[in-house]
Amino acid sequence: MPELAEAAKKTKAWACYDCGKCTATCPIARVGGSYSPRRHVLATNLGQQREIVENNTLFTCLTCSLCDRRCPAQVTYTELVRDLRELSHGHGVEPECPHGGALQSVMRMMAKGGTQQNRMGWLSQDLKTESAKGQVFYWTGCTMYYDAFFPEFQVKTLEGTRSAVRLMNKLGINPVVSPDERCCGHDLLWNGDRKSFELLAEHNVKLVANSGAELLVTSCAECLRTWKVDYEPFFGAKPPRIVHVTEYLAEHLPDLKFDTDRAAGTGPDGDGSRGPVRVTYQDPCRLGRHLGIYFAPRQLLEALPGVELSEMRRSEAAAICCAGGTWSNCDRFAKQIQVERLREARATGAQVLVTACPKCQVHFRCAMKDPNLGGEIEIEMRDVVELVDQAVGQK
Repeated sequence: MPELAEAAKKTKAWACYDCGKCTATCPIARVGGSYSPRRHVLATNLGQQREIVENNTLFTCLTCSLCDRRCPAQVTYTELVRDLRELSHGHGVEPECPHGGALQSVMRMMAKGGTQQNRMGWLSQDLKTESAKGQVFYWTGCTMYYDAFFPEFQVKTLEGTRSAVRLMNKLGINPVVSPDERCCGHDLLWNGDRKSFELLAEHNVKLVANSGAELLVTSCAECLRTWKVDYEPFFGAKPPRIVHVTEYLAEHLPDLKFDTDRAAGTGPDGDGSRGPVRVTYQDPCRLGRHLGIYFAPRQLLEALPGVELSEMRRSEAAAICCAGGTWSNCDRFAKQIQVERLREARATGAQVLVTACPKCQVHFRCAMKDPNLGGEIEIEMRDVVELVDQAVGQK
């Protein structure tokens, strides 16, 4: 098949040694699943389209990119999976999405347009933003949807969104926060629906271009990956500089005046209790292995008064993911990966598990609701930016 031959060429699947290191590395395989990246590489090289389309294991991959980092032949398996999913989507094969496919339906509604959103209801009066024009565009992502969809998990991803705007205000910036923003399309792209993704990409790139922004900041690791890498073909003129909010704040660290009386170390919920707080950091896959951003979040945490960073056994490029990046992996294997990671976080002695991507928070909070595990894996979760905002206080 010409499509498979092209995919093999683009991702270097043809160079596979058949060593099995990808399967040995795969988090799904390591917790007992039968998933094997090597099988898909072999099927691609042999042109076995039917095997790929009808096998239905293709959507089991977490696209966490661990195998890419450890492949001695430098096969970019994660990119291969995305290409093969697009091929499968063309044959009518899609993942069985959890939550009734509600989130995917919202994304496709946004892609088609014509649906009025209320994206600004989370803004409080103390947050100063521009709605159309400005030099800095803050890309909010889908946090307002996550908090609405998952109230039973006590999801609070909007707290990180508010903190990001509040900190920009303290740095003298009133960012553009647009009521016309739509989902970046990350999940649709990674589940094979390129047509809907492209509709979203075209709208969003035009929206930001019309704002005149020279800098785009986002708190979502997946939005960042989408803007920096996957939107590149859609930029006409010079694109804005695109950074994660932790990178932006790390660059402005000398301008952040920490209030030691309200430091993040005065208790995980800012409840006024005294003494240092120990935190551990979860590296989001898209921020870490996909984009190589490891230092900025840690630089912020280490700068916070009263905060002690304790790393998990597997961190940075070796970190284990939250096992649910595209809303297509909600099964017993994903749950086992999440539980294992939460146990690893608890083993550090940390009081707070900090991350830099809202989806990590959603999936780990979901896992913590398991009634059979009791308090064994429960741990407070916060966004990095929340802790920075708390440490700055009113200064």
